[in-house]
Amino acid sequence: MEVPIIDYGVGNLHSLQRGLERADATVTMSDDPEEIAAAEALVLLGVGAFGECVRNSEPFHDVLVKAAEETPILGICVGLQLMFTESTEGAPDGETIDGLDLIPGRVERLPNHEVKVPHMGWNELTVERDHQLVDGIEDGDYAYFVHSYESRVAYHTIASCDYGFDFAAIVANEAGNVMGTQFHPEKSGELGLRILQNFVNYAREYQDERITVK
Repeated sequence: MEVPIIDYGVGNLHSLQRGLERADATVTMSDDPEEIAAAEALVLLGVGAFGECVRNSEPFHDVLVKAAEETPILGICVGLQLMFTESTEGAPDGETIDGLDLIPGRVERLPNHEVKVPHMGWNELTVERDHQLVDGIEDGDYAYFVHSYESRVAYHTIASCDYGFDFAAIVANEAGNVMGTQFHPEKSGELGLRILQNFVNYAREYQDERITVK
């Protein structure tokens, strides 16, 4: 299974590459829209501010929206947040910055009157519904978070995290092929490796099924 990580100049891609390779994927770093459009599966990492990630990833927006129709895509941290409809990060009061709208919803700042911001460190997951991405993951398993913005628990939530309130830690679109983690699986030890392995397995089975149908 070949899995390009989209290289748009944001994030440390090499630790993620190593994690995916441990999950039996053949990993490339790609900034070629044609290669991305032809991929069997895609990973979108993001680190830093939402607006910066939107601007830097803009050359790939159209191909990502098209790929989301029939390609497994995994977003990580801000890469996940880019998949939502909009975010308040970096926008004037009362306004938002548009995301890719692959998963309906809004990304908002953690309420710093209730909790320390950023949320940094290990925290527990609670599985909310079935999805292959959480195969083998149990309530109380720990993942590593570094973020100041979040999306609230909704129908798209596969697993949540309690940080004074519940937010979405793992999400997927209605079709199930566009998914992501608010935490960093490449920094989350054996749980993170299991998440990456589950994604690679999902992508392999998804593409095998498409070939069989054809």
